[in-house]
Amino acid sequence: QVQLVESGGGLVQAGGSLRLSCAASGRTFSYGMGWFRQAPGKEREFVAAISWGASTTVYADSVKGRFTISRDNAQNTLYLQMNSLKPEDTAVYYCAAATTNRALSDESRGYDSWGQGTQVTVSS
Repeated sequence: QVQLVESGGGLVQAGGSLRLSCAASGRTFSYGMGWFRQAPGKEREFVAAISWGASTTVYADSVKGRFTISRDNAQNTLYLQMNSLKPEDTAVYYCAAATTNRALSDESRGYDSWGQGTQVTVSS
């Protein structure tokens, strides 16, 4: 099992940017990795996913054109660059890894390792 730790969250004004990082330890190989987010009172929702070789990326419609997912396998780190942030982006952001599922997934059940989350708050 891989251990994941998110960092980089914080408070930012609308229109600003943040870069989230997810450091992996233990078993570091994964077929794919993704970012999810959850706001109070709402279900966890898919944000973005990336394949092992970074040849394939998938984004939720709500973040297309604003967020960019990337990974550095040599450093065992996943990133999420968030630009043009909106108040509705406020949530706890989680990174996830798929170590047994070979296909990219936009559902939580497609991943078997999860971080503890990092808070992102966007003010008007």
